[in-house]
Amino acid sequence: MTDARLTHFDETGRSRMVDVSSKDETVRRAVARGRVVFSPDAYRTVRAHGVKKGDIGPVAELAGVMGAKRTADLIPLCHPLPITGLRVAVEPDDEAGAFIVTAEVKTAGKTGVEMEALTAVMTACLTIYDMAKAVDKSMIIDDVKLLEKSGGASGDFSRGE
Repeated sequence: MTDARLTHFDETGRSRMVDVSSKDETVRRAVARGRVVFSPDAYRTVRAHGVKKGDIGPVAELAGVMGAKRTADLIPLCHPLPITGLRVAVEPDDEAGAFIVTAEVKTAGKTGVEMEALTAVMTACLTIYDMAKAVDKSMIIDDVKLLEKSGGASGDFSRGE
């Protein structure tokens, strides 16, 4: 980390939205991932028969897209961004008894899309929980993290997974 300042606070400690007006517009991309882990019996049930509310994957993917688009409404100091590309994928992981959610977000702008990618993942995970809670209230949402980001003055980041 080259600059450890918390940029969302001014010199007096008040919260603020960061001024990005002097930043260059660049292509920016972020990828995030998380998962919803089920009990073994519940996972087998959901994989074999689905849930009463419908097919988990497509509904959660759409919810993730909607969540990413509303990030600035949910996270107080996030800039509203023109998202130019957005993909959310929900994949079963039979070995872990989980659904893995991955989101990739792109923009051409003055600030990054890490929060949009993370919000997409969390919204999709919460949707999976909502859809399957009748089958398993013990589900765990975990391992939510930024995997990659590119563009902007801070440079690229990769978790290496």
